[in-house]
Amino acid sequence: DRIRKRLFGGFLLIMKNKIILFWIIVAITIASIAVIHFKPASLGLDLVGGARLVLEAVPSSDVKKITPEVMDSLQYAIENRINALGVGETVVQKVGDKRLMVEIPNITDTKKAKEFLGETAQLEFKEPGQTIDGYQEWLPTGLTGKDLKKAAASTSATGEWIVSLEFNAEGSKKFADLTRRLVGKPMAIFFNGKLQSAPRINEEIVGGRAQISGGADGGFEYSEVKNMVDLLNAGALPVGANIIEENSVGPSLGADSIQKSEFAGLIGISLVMLFMIFYYRAPGVIASIALCVYSVIVFAIFKIIPVTLTLAGIAGFILSIGMAVDANILIFERTKEELKTGRSLFTAINSGFDRAFTSIFDSNMSTIITCLILYLLGTGTVKGFALTLAIGVLVSMFSAITVTKNLMHLLFGTGELKHPGLFGLRASDINKSYTAVETRKEKAKFGVLN
Repeated sequence: DRIRKRLFGGFLLIMKNKIILFWIIVAITIASIAVIHFKPASLGLDLVGGARLVLEAVPSSDVKKITPEVMDSLQYAIENRINALGVGETVVQKVGDKRLMVEIPNITDTKKAKEFLGETAQLEFKEPGQTIDGYQEWLPTGLTGKDLKKAAASTSATGEWIVSLEFNAEGSKKFADLTRRLVGKPMAIFFNGKLQSAPRINEEIVGGRAQISGGADGGFEYSEVKNMVDLLNAGALPVGANIIEENSVGPSLGADSIQKSEFAGLIGISLVMLFMIFYYRAPGVIASIALCVYSVIVFAIFKIIPVTLTLAGIAGFILSIGMAVDANILIFERTKEELKTGRSLFTAINSGFDRAFTSIFDSNMSTIITCLILYLLGTGTVKGFALTLAIGVLVSMFSAITVTKNLMHLLFGTGELKHPGLFGLRASDINKSYTAVETRKEKAKFGVLN
């Protein structure tokens, strides 16, 4: 009797923890619904519309031949510039030997993007000199934007917008030498060939920091400062790039694609639920509830990260919905096998989950490894598909192992299998389990109970 009481007490503790876990799942689901409702989704070019530009690299006096290394540098610089525009999930990929295709979602001012792509960030520090005729001119000092570590927008003591500069190690040495040489003289700061300011140097400046102010023009506007900072941080393009093709994707096409994707997703979820309920009966209903929880959590994660949804990404999400139930199928089949041997519901459910876990883990890990390879080696569209599928597979393990198991225990874990039809079984399918009867209490510790 004492052993029975301990076992029963342990069982109640387990069920108490299951109730706590149930409310945690409910809280996560409610939080996910709130995220979906209040946080807007990040949509790609094919859904929200935008611009598509094709650039062609042009050799220069410094770069005579367009090599793959030059194209890699150009691609990196273009990506930095587009991201500085505040545009998310841009796609910059090579097309042929010397062309880049740039896709910019959710941008209406295409002209601004084109101008920004074509601009160069030429920062120069010059010292005063004189021409033969005695006129003042500005002479190069060798200190340029190539020596810059980073730039940032800030304000001066008078509240004017300025550009704060920080040089790298070599640039800091050049700047200290220059300011030491120009004590008592002005030093000019040119940006893209235009004089921005010419402050007087009163003493040597060490530490590698400088500022660009608006000078006598009344100071910079914030938009001017931000544009300068973005260009300086992006760096100059390694070679020139001409825009040879430009087209746009209208938002109407994207809206139509979203509607069709939503319809396809609803059909996919509905068919999966119908199959699970028809074949597995009561466990199928639980799996359908877990599938709804899974879909809500995954979509909330997409918005939190945020994942930019393209048609390929939505396809990966819909595919993961179908794959989300494969774990439930393995678990339910194992549970039915345990019930056929005559085990109790609680034992059969636990054994079904334990025996199916290895197969679930192996299959999902192989899918995730494939997604990782696709993400690392694929293009933008393939990456979107791989990312959404990988997130879906990871969350499906949580929904199957945690949500489904929790609901199974709460609904069936305390009862007996009085209605085998609820699990898709007939009474004749269930065998009688072997019962060991032992009256000696000292053997109870070996698991032999009467």
